[in-house]
Amino acid sequence: MNTSDTDSGAGTGTGTPAGAIDESVTAELARLRASIDNIDAAVVHMLAERFKCTQQVGHLKARHQLPPADPSREASQIARLRQLAENAKLDPAFAEKLLNFIIAEVIRHHETIAAGEE
Repeated sequence: MNTSDTDSGAGTGTGTPAGAIDESVTAELARLRASIDNIDAAVVHMLAERFKCTQQVGHLKARHQLPPADPSREASQIARLRQLAENAKLDPAFAEKLLNFIIAEVIRHHETIAAGEE
């Protein structure tokens, strides 16, 4: 997935005017970009659902004075996600970076909840 493919569609990004591009190439590019847009929307909605669940976890942890972070759970999740990524032919290091970013945000939310700020 080329998430950097965000140009306006006026050209190919190589300086070629839009009129010089074969119509079939333009149509295929538009089809692929529409798929990328749909996938991006699905990713955002899935992340929103994930954060709804982790917010509930944060409230549960706060009620029971549990720490915001759970290093053993995080380690098992990273290992699990790396395996899923490998099976899906996605770079496991990329998947781990993404999950670490998400985990950091979840912990920040949990700390905010525990501090009674939410």
